[in-house]
Amino acid sequence: MDAYEAILKRKSVRDFQPKAIDAKTIRRIVDAGLRAPSHNHMREWEFVVVQDQPIRLRLIDKVQEHFTREGVAAWLDSWGSTDPIQRESYLIAVPKQYRMLLEAACLILPFFRQPWPLLKPDCLSALNPFASIWCCIENMLIAASAEGIYGVTRIPMGAEIEHIKEVVKCPSDYEIPCYLALGYPSDNASKIEPYPVKVEEKIHWNSW
Repeated sequence: MDAYEAILKRKSVRDFQPKAIDAKTIRRIVDAGLRAPSHNHMREWEFVVVQDQPIRLRLIDKVQEHFTREGVAAWLDSWGSTDPIQRESYLIAVPKQYRMLLEAACLILPFFRQPWPLLKPDCLSALNPFASIWCCIENMLIAASAEGIYGVTRIPMGAEIEHIKEVVKCPSDYEIPCYLALGYPSDNASKIEPYPVKVEEKIHWNSW
């Protein structure tokens, strides 16, 4: 499969088959991530692959387990969301957050070295470590797509970050941008389509 086909096939999936991903395939996916550009050329990225179920249960202990559609709708209202496609995407996705992290064939925690406070940047380039780890994550999602594996990211919220770092014994100068849940999609998996856009409407030649 070529790169364009893998990109076009990539979908965010939150419903998985109970089918393992072998270690060789996981290594290929992570290696694809390591081929991404790195802000300081050092690729100061580390990956914790969590397949042990008791550890996974401890890891996601701070993730809210139950959401109602009404609760998600109220949150979207408070956010000011009115677009029906955007709203439906959240209404489908948010209630599945806990279950997808628990049931994915493979849960990968990507970490990046962050030698200064992430949320107190003094200039735009201070965010370079954070920006480059997302290049790495996108490579992994595309590589997974080429393997017939789908996945989704979830940003840790509130007390989750410190809890994750404590469970996996993360060094103090590393940060986690997201959970990465990967697996083979179930037969009835709902694949949320990307928001429809046309490339012609997004390109501005020479000026806005």
